[in-house]
Amino acid sequence: MTCVRVATRESELARTQSRLVADLLEAALGVQTELVPLKTSGDRIAGSLAKVGGKGLFVKEIEEALLDGRADLAVHSAKDLPAHQPDGLELVAFPERADPRDALVTRKPGLTLSGLPAAARVGTGSARRTALLRALRSDLAVVPLRGNVPTRLRKLEEEPLDAVLLACAGLERLGLAERIGERVAPEQLLPAVAQGVLALQGRVGDPLARDAAVLSHAPTAARAIAERAVLQGLDADCNVPMAAYAELDDTELHLRALIASVDGSRVLRAEARGEASEAAALGARVAAELLRGGGEELLCELRREVPS
Repeated sequence: MTCVRVATRESELARTQSRLVADLLEAALGVQTELVPLKTSGDRIAGSLAKVGGKGLFVKEIEEALLDGRADLAVHSAKDLPAHQPDGLELVAFPERADPRDALVTRKPGLTLSGLPAAARVGTGSARRTALLRALRSDLAVVPLRGNVPTRLRKLEEEPLDAVLLACAGLERLGLAERIGERVAPEQLLPAVAQGVLALQGRVGDPLARDAAVLSHAPTAARAIAERAVLQGLDADCNVPMAAYAELDDTELHLRALIASVDGSRVLRAEARGEASEAAALGARVAAELLRGGGEELLCELRREVPS
């Protein structure tokens, strides 16, 4: 029986997620699988990722393993993927999406985002969450926070923090859903591009990558493609506080997106509806609307603040 090597980041969450996809591969293709855990540059860096290369740092070593043959496929958290794929690689499947919302985890149980007291200290490592939190609750103190999910939860207990913001999907996949105090509505914090989505990556032209496409969940794929098309249209990275979130009603997508200033004082929004079969075009249209509505100038300002 063929053994398929699946590259993944080495964190507990990444390995758990990759095992889920590997099990789907085994069931669908009748193969054996082996995880190939790799430490990425993003995992090694303690400071701001935006200043040293952005979210691509979480995938670089994994993609290199695919390209040089040390792995046959790779599993990524789709929200970690840069706007564009490297030559020779492609995204071949998006399994069914988990909860895309942000999760508020609080030191004192029962609190919600709107119910946090003034000056409460909220930890997050996301430029998007930081900007939108400041726009929504300028009275809160936003504290920079890095580390994997268990590390961030530990910091909530050990450091002077009142709450942390994480992804619902990650907590659920680690069996920590009971820690979620509030699943924050998209109307308050619009989710990150493809948050809650796993992406299976393979080599262009590889028969295995073609066969693995059977794992793709059509509604999830349409939503992820639309959201990623906004990211591509803006040519944005993790130093840009942006969000894109698509919902599917039968065959129609409703796509909402935004760009914000770092301090949350400006939030530019755009939305549109279109057929799921035209997901990429819909995302490109929303990105163009954001750029026309002041997004181009805001992006220039953001890039000056954090040079690429």
